[in-house]
Amino acid sequence: MARKTIALTALTLGLSAVVAGCANYRATRAEQSFPPVGQFVDVVGGRVHYVQEGSGPHLILIHGAGGNLREFTFDLMGRLTDRYTVTAFDRPGLGYTDRVPGVDIGATATEGEGPLQQAIMLREAATNLGITDPILVGHSFGGIVSYAWAVHDLDIESPVNAKAVVSLAGVTMPWPGDLGVYYRINGTAFGGAVAVPLISALVPESVVRDRIEGTFAPQDAPEGYAEHIGARLTLRPENFRANIRQVNTLRPKVVEISARYPELTLPIEIVHGTADTTVPIHIHAEEVIKIVPSANLTRLEGVGHMPHHAEPEVVINAIDRAATRAATQ
Repeated sequence: MARKTIALTALTLGLSAVVAGCANYRATRAEQSFPPVGQFVDVVGGRVHYVQEGSGPHLILIHGAGGNLREFTFDLMGRLTDRYTVTAFDRPGLGYTDRVPGVDIGATATEGEGPLQQAIMLREAATNLGITDPILVGHSFGGIVSYAWAVHDLDIESPVNAKAVVSLAGVTMPWPGDLGVYYRINGTAFGGAVAVPLISALVPESVVRDRIEGTFAPQDAPEGYAEHIGARLTLRPENFRANIRQVNTLRPKVVEISARYPELTLPIEIVHGTADTTVPIHIHAEEVIKIVPSANLTRLEGVGHMPHHAEPEVVINAIDRAATRAATQ
């Protein structure tokens, strides 16, 4: 019995080492294939990866869950730099931006950075870059980070207080039920220590591409998007854990942030597809406009979770409209 126990322990440790080695190898390959495309700005406890281009009023782009700033360098950013100084950030824990200081990053930890923690870290980065009076454009999870940024503005005077918010299929309101087995398991201590390395090491490219197509549905992902976005960066174990934990612990933080929405008076433009099953319009956009008088909703019939790819001109019009509204306040 003792020999069997020793043999089983040795086999388990050996398999764990192989899995960890494969995951680390894939992480290294991802970084070689998709290196940082921008620069870094130092903040307390770490640094933030960003790309900044253009001239004019400041516009900040904040990406969604499982993504990075390449989400915007693929197309949208280039459509805006003729009249805005556009800064795209990697959110904390994703892409090449460090985690929020003080958050436990151990393999068995379960807490993730909330939208307010992320907003505060990105505000510091914006301050250090000399950004003033920004218009915030947030997609999906980036939407709630933008709202958290604006709510924080209610309590502090700062040059980086938002002049307007543009929410693209943004998370804004608490949702019924849970997030499903994927987040429930991977967000646990067991998931962080065991499931995450396994997925990082073994998930095939076909699954990655299916997830991308599922995010765009019912539209197709644009040609070249999968090759540009660097989805494998999010499958690096540390980024994977950060993303899972941020999403898994998000709902109670949305409850807290949304309680202050009626205090917001800055211009808010929302662009949301009626066919979005990731962040359903009836739970989020159509509810937030009931409690924020300054929020204007543009519904995109038949559009899924990626409105800035499906209808870029509509999104650009919403950004310009937000800028015009902010200038007249």
